[in-house]
Amino acid sequence: AGYIPSYLDKDEQCVVCGDKATGYHYRCITCEGCKGFFRRTIQKNLHPTYSCKYDGCCVIDKITRNQCQLCRFKKCISVGMAMDLVLDDSKRVAKRKLIEENRERRRKEEMIKSLQQRPNPSAEEWELIHVVTEAHRSTNAQGSHWKQKRKFLPEDIGQSPMASMPDGDKVDLEAFSEFTKIITPAITRVVDFAKKLPMFSELPCEDQIILLKGCCMEIM
Repeated sequence: AGYIPSYLDKDEQCVVCGDKATGYHYRCITCEGCKGFFRRTIQKNLHPTYSCKYDGCCVIDKITRNQCQLCRFKKCISVGMAMDLVLDDSKRVAKRKLIEENRERRRKEEMIKSLQQRPNPSAEEWELIHVVTEAHRSTNAQGSHWKQKRKFLPEDIGQSPMASMPDGDKVDLEAFSEFTKIITPAITRVVDFAKKLPMFSELPCEDQIILLKGCCMEIM
C-alpha cells in the first residue's frame, strides 16, 4: 500500500470509484487512479472526445471505472473535482521548482540554526584541536609533494624489465622500487602523526598497529 496521509481514515474511500483513497486531489478525496485520470483528461483536453454507449448512465466503481471514460469524468465533476486546479506542464514544472527551492531554503535555514545553537568548544577541546593541528602540520610539512609524487603516469608502468615471481606473476621492479621510495616516508609520517596524538601512545601496541593499518592509506 502507498503512503496514506494522517488526515485520512484508514479505510477512506475514493468519492469517484470507491477504491482506497490516498488523499485530497483537486479538492476531493480520491484514489491515485482517479486523480491521474482526471489530470490527464484536463491536461490533454480529452473530455470532448469521450462518449458513452449507455446514455451516460454507467455506475462507476473500482471494477467499472475503466469501461466508460465519459461517465467517470462526469462523476469526477459531480463530486466536486476542480478543473482549474489541474496545472499544465509549464505550471507543473514551475511548481516543482518552487517546492525544491523552498525545501533547499529550509534545509539551509535549519543548518544555519543548528550551527548557531552549537556551543563553543571548551578550553580542553580547543587544546585538543591545537594539538592535532600542530601534529598534522609538523609531520606533513616535509611531505607536501606526496600527492604529486604518487601519480604514476600509465605509460611509465610496464616499460621496465619484468621479474618473475615464484607464483608466476610478473613484477615491474623499477616501478615497485619507485613506489617503495615514495610510500615508505609517507607511512613514516602517518606513524609520527599518530604518536603525537593525545592518548594514542597509551593504547596497547597491538591496538596502535590495528588502527594504523586500518587508516594509513586514507590518511595519506
